[in-house]
This record gives sequence, C-alpha cells and structure tokens, in this order.
Amino acid sequence: MKAKCSIWAAMICGMAGVLCVAYAFCAEPSAGSRNNLNGGNPAAPDAAVDEKDRVSLAVAKDRAQVMHDIYVATLDVMHHRFFRHDSAVVPARAMEDVFSEIQRQSKAEARWISVNTKAMSINHEPKSRFEMRAAEEIAAGKAKFELVEDGYYRRAGAIPLTDGCVSCHEGFFKATSKTPKFAGLVIGVPINGDSVKPD
Repeated sequence: MKAKCSIWAAMICGMAGVLCVAYAFCAEPSAGSRNNLNGGNPAAPDAAVDEKDRVSLAVAKDRAQVMHDIYVATLDVMHHRFFRHDSAVVPARAMEDVFSEIQRQSKAEARWISVNTKAMSINHEPKSRFEMRAAEEIAAGKAKFELVEDGYYRRAGAIPLTDGCVSCHEGFFKATSKTPKFAGLVIGVPINGDSVKPD
C-alpha cells in the first residue's frame, strides 16, 4: 500500500514540476504584440481573479494547449501503468485532484465532461451553455471548441475513448459501437482586457 501511495505522490509531484516548466515557456508577450479583434469589446473582467493572474488570449491559448496535452498524457500513463482493478481510485478521478491543485496555483480551471457516453459522475455532465455546445461539437467530430466569455478563454478538447474506456462507461455487455466515443476536457484560463476572440 505504501508503495502505491509513493507512486501516486511521485506522479503528482512530477506533474506539478512539468506544469511549472510549461508555464515558464508560455511567458506573457509584450504589450505591442497584442491584437484586439474583439472590436473594442473585450470580455468582462472577473472580480474573483486578480489582474496579475490574467494573461493575453495568445498566452491563454498556448497554456490551454499545453495543459490539455499534459493532462491527457498523464491520464494515459496512469491508466496503462498504474491503474489496476483492485485500485480504490480511477485515474480520471485522481486527475481531478491535479486539476484542483493547478487551479489553486494558476487560477486556470479544468474539468471533465461527458460527450457521447454516459457520465461516470453527475459532476461530469455538461452544465454551462459553453459545455453543452462543446459536447455537441466534439460528438460531431471536432477536435476542440473554444470561446472567450466572462473574462476567460475557454477550450474544450476531445478525449477519444478506447474500447476499454467505453466498456466501463457504457457497460461490459453493450454491443461495440461503430461511432467514435469521446469525453471532453474543459480548460478555462483567465484573460486580460486586451485579449481577442479565438481564430
């Protein structure tokens, strides 16, 4: 049991280190490199986020992509190397603890949403209009859906589900579907008033 705890602790510490390095590579560009394609109508600021925690849209997009890649890679490694049927915690659930820690450090949000399979938790049901639209877009085959709203750059990326994932989400005895199945990873990064809409 202690060995398993040590492995989990090492994984989470390693993730935190990788994210710190990734954060350093996504430095804020100079004010002169910012473009305002919102037509002078930037997203409304969120009072709960300090100005020092806001970044330009270009940086938010870079960070969201980096975060998506790291979270997906970590999930994959945890499933293939550390997940065993006798484990008490499913890796996707363990990742939510990582999401919470990263949000505490950076104010960037992350959460899972169900797309075209049964949600494993009521917390994974798409809740906002953005998440509902993202689930529709991902189910239709889009790799990502993004939007600027309420002082955040929001990005939902597709998480392809393998047969092993689907057998758990939809039941071991359900016939194999020919339709690709997905979950979604939603990331929100607070942005400043000089930011622009996504391409």
